[in-house]
Amino acid sequence: MKEKKRILVAPLNWGIGHATRCIPMISELKKNNFEVIIATSGRSLELLSSEFPKIQFIKFEDYKISYSSSLPMALNIFLQIPKIIFGIYHENIKLNTIIKDFKIDGVISDNRYGLFSKKIPSIFITHQLKIKSAFLENIIQKINYYFINKFTQCWIPDYQENGLAGELSHPKENTKNHIYIGPLSRFNNNNNIQPKYDILAIISGPEPQRSIFEKIITTQLKEHKKESLLVQGKPESKYCETINNLIIKSHLSALELNQAILNSKLIICRSGYSTIMDLFTLGKNAVFIPTPGQTEQEYLAEFLSKENLFKYQKQNKFQLSIAQKQSKSFTKLSYRKQKIDWKNILLIFE
Repeated sequence: MKEKKRILVAPLNWGIGHATRCIPMISELKKNNFEVIIATSGRSLELLSSEFPKIQFIKFEDYKISYSSSLPMALNIFLQIPKIIFGIYHENIKLNTIIKDFKIDGVISDNRYGLFSKKIPSIFITHQLKIKSAFLENIIQKINYYFINKFTQCWIPDYQENGLAGELSHPKENTKNHIYIGPLSRFNNNNNIQPKYDILAIISGPEPQRSIFEKIITTQLKEHKKESLLVQGKPESKYCETINNLIIKSHLSALELNQAILNSKLIICRSGYSTIMDLFTLGKNAVFIPTPGQTEQEYLAEFLSKENLFKYQKQNKFQLSIAQKQSKSFTKLSYRKQKIDWKNILLIFE
């Protein structure tokens, strides 16, 4: 009997969006008779280990980026580019050791730029081919493509035409190895809609902005007169508390969050691309609060609000009463269903 080929899946631990969009892909790999090993760290590790308790994990640290509550995020990241590039080369060296020690037959990297290899097929997953930056955007773009082009293929989780991510996923000049595979979402629209929560707030993103966002919205939801749910985005914790009409939970499983979104009248969340794919899958509008200084989220919030499918507010000016008014002008969101052709996509590992 032919042995299963072993695929390393490695999502970046930046918030939990990179990990959540890997869930459907990992499930498909297993269905297609591949053995999966997951390499990640932090909250991404906590989330994926809870979703796939029987899969082997390798603790794989990130680029050790530090975040500032005073500096704009774009400037903060820009100043750490040398550290990031050093981290990319360091993780490439580590990958070669993992390939040898664990007998890896293929690697899928979600935004980990150093996980390319000439020995085995290596895949880079990103929707952000065009990098939005307030500083030296052209130079950063060249660095981005320099590393992406080292991979065998670049999988773009978006439609080939009329994409959800606008010019981020459809730049004027694309990589030489790109393939549009279609949006990735761990959720299913089962039409089991039973209104339960007036407002659902989903907190996510890197610290310290995650905690700042949580504090702002918790303060206002505690005074809301109808039942609401706040999900903290902390899979490492098992916290649950009720304050007035507000239920606070540290984390929900994919199935639980799927149902909570369907059963909520108004969604308030970040404009991360993984969240956007989930919302389109479920046909649910939302009010976005982009992570301050994260140019990608700011662009996506503005881009998707143009047709009233979504609305957005700045974090430091967020008002729950305004979000409720904004939601009344939503245009009903309909998802363009596209089944991902996993059988052909995964042939690269055969």
